[in-house]
Amino acid sequence: MQKLTVDLLKVEAKAFAEKESRHKEKSLYGVTDGKAVGTYLEHKFQEVLLRKYEYTRGSSAKGIDFPKLGVDVKVTSMRQPQSSCPFNSARQKIYGLGYSLLVFVYEKKDDRNTRTATLDIKHVIFVESSQTGDFQTTTGILKILDNKGNVDDLIAFMTERFLPVDDMQAQKLAEEILRTRPQVGYLTISNALQWRLQYSRVIAEAGKVDGVQRIV
Repeated sequence: MQKLTVDLLKVEAKAFAEKESRHKEKSLYGVTDGKAVGTYLEHKFQEVLLRKYEYTRGSSAKGIDFPKLGVDVKVTSMRQPQSSCPFNSARQKIYGLGYSLLVFVYEKKDDRNTRTATLDIKHVIFVESSQTGDFQTTTGILKILDNKGNVDDLIAFMTERFLPVDDMQAQKLAEEILRTRPQVGYLTISNALQWRLQYSRVIAEAGKVDGVQRIV
């Protein structure tokens, strides 16, 4: 069996999206729960891959779907393109989640006559790990750095942005930022017990900026 790679994952995601967009599914007719739709799509995609490739499958305990490849799959509705992910540290807003995202954005259509649902996959986007930070946080920090900002400026910015850090963490993070310039992130990440990821900017920028690739 062939070993799964990130490039093969992208190829399979494109083929899967095109096929799934034409598929009529009885079990999803009338279903409005986005989580149920997401679970259905993720499981179906994994089934396709398991038949063809050898890879380590993720679990809730491992946190992401493809731990060896450093990729997590996200499925979201076109109406409100967002999902959640585990909170690890405030650093994720600045330097990214620590893994790449493969995002499927669908539009669900129910057919009353056949009592089936179709998931028309409008976008499949691959966001490199380095681009999974928060857009406003990263661009704000880069402006401070370009304006010869220091540790105090960075700590003040983190406080204004309500970054979930205490004084000591903020100090350490500010010092790291001065040593290692972050890249622009393209997610909108809201503070919560879990991060809330929003994808409107990713959809708009896919294919136009480095690290955000449009697959479909």
